[in-house]
Order: sequence, then C-alpha cells, then structure tokens
Amino acid sequence: MSRMEILPAIDLLGGKCVRLIQGRYDRVIEYEDDPLKVAERMRAEGARWLHVIDLDGARDGAVFNFDALRRLASTGMRIQFGGGVRSEESISAALDAGAERVIIGTRALEEPRWLDETSRRPEFSGRLALGLDARQGRLVTRGWTRETGQTAAEIAEHVTDWPLAAIVYTDVGRDGTLLGPNIEAIRGLAAISHVPVIASGGVSDLEDVRTLARLPLAGVVIGRALYEQTVRLGEALAISASQPVT
Repeated sequence: MSRMEILPAIDLLGGKCVRLIQGRYDRVIEYEDDPLKVAERMRAEGARWLHVIDLDGARDGAVFNFDALRRLASTGMRIQFGGGVRSEESISAALDAGAERVIIGTRALEEPRWLDETSRRPEFSGRLALGLDARQGRLVTRGWTRETGQTAAEIAEHVTDWPLAAIVYTDVGRDGTLLGPNIEAIRGLAAISHVPVIASGGVSDLEDVRTLARLPLAGVVIGRALYEQTVRLGEALAISASQPVT
C-alpha cells in the first residue's frame, strides 16, 4: 500500500548528466558535468528516489559508472539503477555500490529464464526491476538499438509470479521529448500487470503528473522537464502526496 513515487532521472554519459532525445545517442543534451550536484538539488527539493541510468553501459553492455553510482548513493537517497547490467556479478556490484533497486532490460528479454531464476535468489529477491523499453509499441534492447518484436503487455503477463520489485516501462519515442507520456500504453500495462509499474518518458508538465497519479502506478520518472523547469519537483511531489493510497 503506497502512493506513486516521483523519481527524478539522472542519465550518465561520459560521467556527465545528460538526456537523450528518443533514446538516440546522436541527440544528446548535456545538463551538468557533476551529477552529484543534480542529486543534491533533487534531495533538497524533497525527492526520496533517483532513477539513474548508465547510458554508456546500456549501449556497450557493461556498467561503466560505478564510481558515479557510489557518489550518488552517498546522498542517502534511494537509487534505482540500470544500464548495462547483464550478469549476477554486475547486479551484486551495483547493489554494493549503493543501488536500492537494479533494472535488468536486455538480458531479461533475451534470456527470460535467467531473470526468473536470478530474481528468486535470496540476495536479489525484491531488489530487481524489469526494464521494458518500447518504440512504437515494440520492445527494444541493447541501448534501444535492437527491436525484439515483443510487446510490454506480453512480457508483463509472462512475469506475473516473479518476485520483481517493479516493471520500469519507458516509451522511447517520448523519452526526452517533452511531448507528454503515452497514457494509453501506460494505462493498459498498469491494468494487466501484477508487478508494480513505474512509467518513464515524455512527462512535460504538471498536468501529465496529475494524469499519471490517477493511474495505478508505483512511480513516475521525470527527467528533462525537471532540468528545463517545465515541472517543479516540489509541485510534482505534492501532487503525488495528495493522491489516495492505493
């Protein structure tokens, strides 16, 4: 029983805090050389969680930004971390570096049995999230460069009884665009998923936050809208706190 969490996004590329437009590495907006400054500002404004993605890792298949993760964890905030996590060793390393929750995307879709078994290990149970990144309705992997042909709904139904902390659903076509979230897709996924759903991609203003807060979501990731101040974090947190507990 909980309210929807607001998770400010910190995307790391070359050690800097950036945003990709529609998941494209050739469309990068740089915001801050030191991501710790961003995290401290978010904490000061009331955030309890950070959504941290290692874009170098997502693209290249191995986590690069453990040092940055440790620094971000030193703020005392709870961190949802992903990007290039494709082995038990990298999961353990991310948790040891301070992540509260680790997102598994590419390998989970390529080897679902592996995630099923790994999520049931006592040291990982309840600390893994399944990352589902969709472009035009189809899931993509390997840093959003490869289409799978699968849909988020198909996967959500398959993992119903897995001990996952969450499904993190990103509409890549909306991510970093400020065009608004894909409400229809998010609503549909949340309606069928027995695993808590965290939505990411496209939040542009407070009305988007209000709309998402009315859905049965565990959380909403907000990135570019916070950096460009089309959404004030304190106001988004207030909207979340005003919603009835679900």
